[in-house]
Amino acid sequence: MEDLDLGALPICGEGNRLKGVVTDRDIVVQCLVGGGDPRTVRAGELAEGKPVTIGADDSVEGMIATMIDRQVPRLPVIDGHDLVGMVSQADIARSYPQDRVGELVELISFD
Repeated sequence: MEDLDLGALPICGEGNRLKGVVTDRDIVVQCLVGGGDPRTVRAGELAEGKPVTIGADDSVEGMIATMIDRQVPRLPVIDGHDLVGMVSQADIARSYPQDRVGELVELISFD
């Protein structure tokens, strides 16, 4: 994650199905602070629960609404049953009209 400057990675399980998402925060909280050994803890152990996803055909407005509703800064993108990518708040902000980025930041900032 550090080498690629990523804050999160999707984790796939059996049949290449999305199992969850591991964030840099998950690693710190669940592994280092929790007493786990980062050399032996596996990504799949950190990626528990049902991940919040969006469909490949979902609109940007739908992505924003999901991020706000579920309070997640990143979403795996699914096409059928296949993981096709990840989208983050920063990705959306980069594609937003420059004069509306401030409005977007207010919408998707979580306290």
